[in-house]
Amino acid sequence: MAVAGQSLHDTVAIQVRDLIFAGTLAAGELLDEKALCDQLSVSRTPLREALKLLVSEGLLRHEPRRGCFVETVTERDLDDIFPVIALLEGRAAYEATKKLSSADRAVLDVMHEQLAHYAEAGDIAAYYRMNHQIHEAFITLADNRWLAQAIADLRRILRLARLHQLRAPGRLQASLQEHLDIYAVMLTGDADAAEQTMRNHLLQQRKALLRTTPLSLSRIAL
Repeated sequence: MAVAGQSLHDTVAIQVRDLIFAGTLAAGELLDEKALCDQLSVSRTPLREALKLLVSEGLLRHEPRRGCFVETVTERDLDDIFPVIALLEGRAAYEATKKLSSADRAVLDVMHEQLAHYAEAGDIAAYYRMNHQIHEAFITLADNRWLAQAIADLRRILRLARLHQLRAPGRLQASLQEHLDIYAVMLTGDADAAEQTMRNHLLQQRKALLRTTPLSLSRIAL
């Protein structure tokens, strides 16, 4: 059911996106529109509008006379995307540092404490969720809607890869230390250093993926 202010096709897009992220729809899979309509209890019109949206996000690929396929994220894609998102999230850290208030620090202190707790417990799923929230908090603090939109578009594509890299040997603790370093630099007010430290953090994620087993990005459980 659509929430207030949200169109039906937007709601359907969220549901199909979740199926992709959960691995229910596999990389390279041709979508069965009739089966999806039955599963989501919608007609073909809102479903097709939703699929167009997911094509624009890069999660699906449309082939004329064949239909929509779940996009496959290749190693080349990862090599191309990670340096770009490193630049963008680095800029977000730069702008967030300049706007960080004492109230923001109080919230971020607690978030980093929780992040450390999940890392020490070895709870990758909980760590990933808190990690995501911290990145979102920095982007919100940056208060730049164009930057936020550009990051959001790439993060959708990289979502599963960023979870998978946490499974590389030693990566969970390394990621935690990188986050603590980013936050420590932000607290000094050195925006340039925060930008560079965030960039390095994102590039380390790509390196960590090279140490994991080959992945099919839509088959990683959240």
